Amino acid sequence: MLTLIIIVAALGVAAYLVTNRNAAGTQHQLNQNSFDDAMADAKRWTDRLGSQVLNLSGTDTASTQAMADASERFNAASAALTEARTVRQAQLARESALEGLHYVNAARELMGMPTGPQLPELEGQRRAGRVTEERTVEQEDGSTVTASPHASERTPHYYPGGAVAGRPVPAGWYSTAWWAPAMMTGMWAASSMMFYSAMFAGMAGTPSSEEFAAGDFGDSAGDMGDMGDMGDMGDMGGGEGGFFDFGGGDGFDFGGFDF
Repeated sequence: MLTLIIIVAALGVAAYLVTNRNAAGTQHQLNQNSFDDAMADAKRWTDRLGSQVLNLSGTDTASTQAMADASERFNAASAALTEARTVRQAQLARESALEGLHYVNAARELMGMPTGPQLPELEGQRRAGRVTEERTVEQEDGSTVTASPHASERTPHYYPGGAVAGRPVPAGWYSTAWWAPAMMTGMWAASSMMFYSAMFAGMAGTPSSEEFAAGDFGDSAGDMGDMGDMGDMGDMGGGEGGFFDFGGGDGFDFGGFDF
């Protein structure tokens, strides 16, 4: 009788182990399939962006800047794809590629070219709203930042709208890419709240200062570190004399903000 009990118990343990192993194998395959699908989707958008960057050049200041930003996002997406090991990392690569394609569409529209099929929205793009009136904010050092619904020689820097490091950046044209350091580092300067409030307070179609301050806009915050080596991200549309300066080696100079 004891021997029979031992045999039954052993068979039960064996069946349990086999079931668990099969379940683990099935879950692993499902995870792999999800990752493969996410990578394929990211690669599709990245390849499409690469083709546009290779074959299209701007014809004025704003369209040239938009294509430069699109090229930077192509580099970022390509680097992120190389480093991706999880579904979320692949999704972030896709986000970079889609953002680049939004820049391309802005450039094509400026040059009187068709923009093609509508692109998927970026994370938080709808909630981020858009600039609906021209405004200029003066910094402590006397420099100014202008936001406008339209491209001009004064506002050649486009952003398609969305979440940057967990905070909203409304779609529009700007005199400088004030969001770029936060995009690169995943962190906002302490003074960014004051800037956002001065620029967008009361502007129809943009999130409130409280939403910006909350820092939980979208789900991109905290995931920047998962993108691996972003590669050479260029000057992000700022450069010497702009809203930030990479050349000093002492952090970012926000033209009145110290980062």
